[in-house]
Amino acid sequence: MEDAAAARDFERAARLRDRIRALTYVQGAQDINAEGISEADIFAIHSEGGQSCVQVFFFRAGQNWGNHAFFPKHDREDDPAAILSAFIAQFYDGREPPSLILANETPDQAELLAEALTLRAGRKVTLATPQRGEKRSIMDQASMNAREALIRRAAENASQQKSLERLAEVLDLEAPPRRIEVYDNSHISGANAVCAMIVAGPDGFEKKRYRKYNIKTADLAPGDDYAMMREVLTRRFSRLMKEDDEETRPDLVVIDGGKGQLSAALGVFVELGLDPQAEGIAVIGVAKPRRETEAGEKRVDRTMGAVGEQVALPGREPFLLGPRDPALFFLQRLRDEAHRFAIGAHRAKRAKSLGQNPIDDIPGVGPSKKRALLNHFGSAKEIARAKKEDLTAVEGISAALAQRIYDYFHG
Repeated sequence: MEDAAAARDFERAARLRDRIRALTYVQGAQDINAEGISEADIFAIHSEGGQSCVQVFFFRAGQNWGNHAFFPKHDREDDPAAILSAFIAQFYDGREPPSLILANETPDQAELLAEALTLRAGRKVTLATPQRGEKRSIMDQASMNAREALIRRAAENASQQKSLERLAEVLDLEAPPRRIEVYDNSHISGANAVCAMIVAGPDGFEKKRYRKYNIKTADLAPGDDYAMMREVLTRRFSRLMKEDDEETRPDLVVIDGGKGQLSAALGVFVELGLDPQAEGIAVIGVAKPRRETEAGEKRVDRTMGAVGEQVALPGREPFLLGPRDPALFFLQRLRDEAHRFAIGAHRAKRAKSLGQNPIDDIPGVGPSKKRALLNHFGSAKEIARAKKEDLTAVEGISAALAQRIYDYFHG
């Protein structure tokens, strides 16, 4: 690597650097492969400041198959033993436990928990807390990982809280938002239209609460983003009003777009008889600044767009956030995540539609008849163009089925 760098072959030096890192990781991982542990899950909990992290190591066939950090929600006064007991019970709800489970704290009602896991697995499951030896060394490693992960999480949460506080200040909110919903459309000229909703809060992005909405309006004009947004917000907030669930009620709704998109969103609330201000829901639009060209076209102003975002609020003129404002970076992260999720949902829908064939929806055309039609005509497009007499020439296609196929494509 050093020779390549000295020769100014930086691409090769970077590849060698990555190989060194990979080898170092593999060697480091082998340090926690313990003899005598063939199949086991190791749980280590660390609690501090009313929050906890549970680090789980997985051993299978005598090898360490990796680890994962979890951050269970619990009451501030709950003790680690009770948290760990509830976590382990929930962890194996739907997955088979190994023959050995090790924990750095003895869970509450450990014997009862082990019996329940034994019944689930249909074989003996041992739940133990090692006190010495190699198993204890691995447990100490897992405990240290849990502690470091909790420290990182606390630092991230502190940064997130500062961003939320600054956002509340910029938007004149009474308090930092607890739940933020961001909406973004994705389509190609109206085809395979999808609207994505992401959720963020004090703990960052809450991916389990993400939702994607397939646009259902049949007479929608291609590319009508306003109509798409109206449909999705109508569906979302109609359901919210029926369920009246405080936990899923947003404090802030962010629309990817300017004044037009914001007006469409506010129109939905008027139609539903929902007063966002009275309900404590702030609604804003976020868009790149645009300028009007000599030809009268409105285009993204790259000179301004590189340094800021335009925020539209009800009853106020849109304003530009400064280039170093923490609220700007936070809103950009929210919008970029919504855009990423929307693009992914759109691509998945488009890929699915590409694999579909129009003749799949014709009653009476099963796999064998579909294959015979495609072999005879070559494509669904040619089948759609075929006359009834041509269809009956295909083996297995009766006159009645030929009429049905013809009617399907010709209305």
